Amino acid sequence: MSGRLSEAQLGYRRRIEADLSDYPGKVNVLCSLPEPSPERVAIRLSRDAIRQVRGGHPWVFDASIHSQSREGAAGDLAVIFDDRRKFVAVGLWDPESTVRVMVLHQGRPLSIDQDFWAERIDTALSRREDLFSSRRTTAFRCVHGENDGLGGLVVDRYDATVVIKVYSSAWLVHLPDLLGALQAGLERRGVDVDRVVLRLSRRVQSADTFGLADGQVIAGNDEPAPVEFLENGLRFEADVVAGLKTGHFLDQRENRLLVKSMSNHRRVLDVFACTGGFSLHAAAGGADSVLSVDVNRRALESAQQNFALNADLPMVARCEHSTLAGDAFAVMQRLRSDGEQFDMVIIDPPSFASKQRDRPAAMAAYARLTELGIALTRPRGLLVQSSCSSRVSAAEFRAVVLDAADRAGTSFSILNETGHATDHPVGFAHGEYLSTLVGRVGEI
Repeated sequence: MSGRLSEAQLGYRRRIEADLSDYPGKVNVLCSLPEPSPERVAIRLSRDAIRQVRGGHPWVFDASIHSQSREGAAGDLAVIFDDRRKFVAVGLWDPESTVRVMVLHQGRPLSIDQDFWAERIDTALSRREDLFSSRRTTAFRCVHGENDGLGGLVVDRYDATVVIKVYSSAWLVHLPDLLGALQAGLERRGVDVDRVVLRLSRRVQSADTFGLADGQVIAGNDEPAPVEFLENGLRFEADVVAGLKTGHFLDQRENRLLVKSMSNHRRVLDVFACTGGFSLHAAAGGADSVLSVDVNRRALESAQQNFALNADLPMVARCEHSTLAGDAFAVMQRLRSDGEQFDMVIIDPPSFASKQRDRPAAMAAYARLTELGIALTRPRGLLVQSSCSSRVSAAEFRAVVLDAADRAGTSFSILNETGHATDHPVGFAHGEYLSTLVGRVGEI
């Protein structure tokens, strides 16, 4: 914002400064943001899109919009009407995305104001009350995007650090209200926030960010990353400024605890290990050795650091931990050719199907990983395999794994099948993405 501020702009800036008075020195970062427009974008949709919105779907795609009252800027409120000019829903407008509207509310008309943001944030935090009261876990997801009624927005807590990641530039002009609501909600739950870090998706980084940058501290102190936190009583570090996602993959916390309970005296292979979440839990569970494999050398260095943070634990100190950098498929094939076998193999790959057209390749990749995983698992050993794609259902993933086991000429007896952790709720039909199978591999 340049030049002389209008009275309205000055008033908005004073409100931001008052609302965020607990974060002196950083308020000016947000004062550069424009005030959200009071003018709505009125739109009409196809009948099928209206039906889906009324059914709870959180997205309106550009192709389903029949008319709009004006062009609209990112973050404007869009009001959806039906053919009879009756209110259907209201959401955030994003003119640069094929998801043109992220629905905030549908049903009766409702004001989207500070009270709305406070209520929506508090409802999300209330779903995590058991985690707020835990002394053994101080990192978890506080807001899970569309599944918490706030599409395109993720909020993760890492002890005294909060990370806000936005996947749509529509959220930028609403950051002051969101920060105020988060601060109040977290304080009521006994969390003293030292800093708030902003993470921007690649698409948002390429848009107008009003001077905001990925990894920027927008509130609190500038202590450098990484930050320490607890997960299931184990100490971890997360690079909240430049790390993948928001610094740590929080959605596998409960599955990592399950792995810990099954690792005693096992030789473990952790593929797509990233910063060692599964690896460290296996070691803490009594594994004799753990081999962490990932293509990202920096992630493996972080895994080694996480082991060092827990060196005072006898089980971790006893475990022989090694890392191997390389493509997971190539490394697994090489280990197979060398005749290596493990008592437990963990395979937690990234999403293979970000688009519908990626599904066939994703299915083939899951099948190949199962084949390699089974070959690397000793008879009667355990295979833990995950899928994190919403375009591959849990039933489809299960079928792929079982079919691959059949083709490998062995049995795969499913001992456990898990979905989302409690802080990653499923709030709409396509909100489910995580599926994990734990099974025993039979005689080959």
